[in-house]
Amino acid sequence: MTNKPLMSKATAVWLVDNTTLTFKQIADFCGMHELEVQGIADGDVAAGVKGFDPIASNQLDQKEIDKGEADPGYKLRLKFNAAAVGEDKRRGPRYTPLSKRQDRPNAILWLVKFHPELADAQIARLVGTTKPTIASIRERTHWNIQNMTAIDPVALGLCRQSELDSEVQKAAKKRAADGVMSDDERRKLVSTEQSLGMATEPRLPTAIAGLENFTLGGGDEEKAEPKDFSNADSFFNLPHDDDDDEEDEDK
Repeated sequence: MTNKPLMSKATAVWLVDNTTLTFKQIADFCGMHELEVQGIADGDVAAGVKGFDPIASNQLDQKEIDKGEADPGYKLRLKFNAAAVGEDKRRGPRYTPLSKRQDRPNAILWLVKFHPELADAQIARLVGTTKPTIASIRERTHWNIQNMTAIDPVALGLCRQSELDSEVQKAAKKRAADGVMSDDERRKLVSTEQSLGMATEPRLPTAIAGLENFTLGGGDEEKAEPKDFSNADSFFNLPHDDDDDEEDEDK
């Protein structure tokens, strides 16, 4: 049995126009993303879609709406419909309208660029394409790669924001489980061969090699008694002037 109402987007339009439910309550009930519901309220999403009354179609009770309007944290419950049993959407490739198929390469380029962690099978589920097409765009060998522009598939209407978020979360969990590191994290590590081959002590630069035992004073001089430098002449070791000696002799 499906857990979403029939014509979920039209149902969301009706709930936005006729109730005071929060965007999150409507999104949870209709299986949409909260931003999609906000886009419906702003007129950016589902423009021209006629609202579908879930009460008249026996999918929702007025009591549920009243409870939701009174408590923003309350989650609406879909009425049981025996006719919906076994009518879950079958697995298979996503159908893309003819008018939007020309936008798929741009959406694939956006996904490859901004979500490289997504697998080809995930991208194929989101936009309804084939793995060879995805591979050609990843490798930039697509025949029209020079004219492509990366465009969000949600903005193009090829998938919903909730579906994109779900696939990204799955890819992130798988990446964390596999222990995959980013390039920056990998650059900070040193391979086992390099770490085992490193010297235990740091090497001195060749420019100062041989000076590691250099000291400012010799061992014997440090033991000698300090000299008396009270006499300035002896301190500076000034040489005697021969001219002065001759003058003294003449006198």
